[in-house]
Amino acid sequence: MWFRTTTSRQPVTGAMVLLSLQLQPQPFPFRFPPIFSYSRSISNQALNTTRIRNPNTLHLGTQNRLKSCCRCSSASATQSTHEGFLVVEDDLPALLQILPKELREHLENEPRKAELLEIVLDLGRRPEARFLSEPGGQYLRNSEVSQEELQEAEKALGEFGGDNRAGIEGTLHRISAIRSRKGTIVGLTCRVGRAVTGHVDMVRDLLEYKESILFLGRPGVGKTTVMREIARVMADELHKRVVIVDTSNEIGGDGDVPHSAIGGARRMQVPEPSMQHKVMIEAVENHMPEVIIVDEIGTKAEAVACRSIAERGVMLIGTAHGEHLANIVKNPTLSDLVGGVETVTLSDEEARARGTQKTIMERKAPPTFPFLIEMRERDYWVTHRTEKSVDMLLHGRKPFIEIRRRDEKFNVVIERWTKYDGDGI
Repeated sequence: MWFRTTTSRQPVTGAMVLLSLQLQPQPFPFRFPPIFSYSRSISNQALNTTRIRNPNTLHLGTQNRLKSCCRCSSASATQSTHEGFLVVEDDLPALLQILPKELREHLENEPRKAELLEIVLDLGRRPEARFLSEPGGQYLRNSEVSQEELQEAEKALGEFGGDNRAGIEGTLHRISAIRSRKGTIVGLTCRVGRAVTGHVDMVRDLLEYKESILFLGRPGVGKTTVMREIARVMADELHKRVVIVDTSNEIGGDGDVPHSAIGGARRMQVPEPSMQHKVMIEAVENHMPEVIIVDEIGTKAEAVACRSIAERGVMLIGTAHGEHLANIVKNPTLSDLVGGVETVTLSDEEARARGTQKTIMERKAPPTFPFLIEMRERDYWVTHRTEKSVDMLLHGRKPFIEIRRRDEKFNVVIERWTKYDGDGI
């Protein structure tokens, strides 16, 4: 893999000298590892070796491989580009088996089934399929969903947990129930779970930095999918002791044997969602992890557990719901993840020197997660150095961030020294 670079910002000419990966780091707002550009390709033989680990799953799987050849970096000193690929594996037939025969046959012949996001079955309404490529949904038939069809699906799935979620053993699919006041299931959301290889290339350099990372994004943007691949890479390629705290079996799949998509990472299941913070501490105290991965941090107890774990020197990879950094800063439950906020009263002299009012907001403590990534889209991420970004937002200024995205060839492009376009505080 070769990269072309120049210290000027003039158009690249044929006289540019090709350099190998042994590049000197270019200037950017964060202190990342020296080598920030990298490439990773997988041969057909390597892919086949991975498939053997779970032959039943992969026999059912649908695979879409998108691979591109090496691209050279931009002439700009604030942007780098490297080869990218995506390999997508799903067990869609296993999910379709719980559906009524008519719906199953319809979706099996659906040309966009590789983009299927979820199937919604609500009592007394027409069944609906939703796809990644378009807003809204598509009705699968004109007749309404009956109580008998919901009962058949429930029998095929077995028992739902305390969070009204269930799975299909050996797969990554998630089925969530809506219940009536009497406890009867009156709706099902059948979310397609996919194992995606290649997303980790968007943050591989940050993983080597060995600092905790918080992924922020709206539901459905792909946070759990990224967690799954990070677990595999940290365990199998970076040879770390990785423990996943899997509250709803979304990361490691349903069943006692975790899905092969997490590689050699270990998985601790959580009996009840309210116990997630206790299992997080148990993982540190009993199993000596170097990395802990936790999905959907959402309570004060979980935020406190994250800080306790980080202060013990364990790397954390976590997710939370929200679109921008300001959403976490303003959230009193989760603000401790980014250092927390407190009101400070300045002296008259200090206020004049700063040019501010006497009462201001400041960060209370070091952030639990030194890096925060806003997943705006599946292939468009905004990376913050949390401490600097929070301080600048609290002072009414826009921080400098990194934009990590994929171009039309699926190459990963990193744009540095970009002014933040998100909400202020």
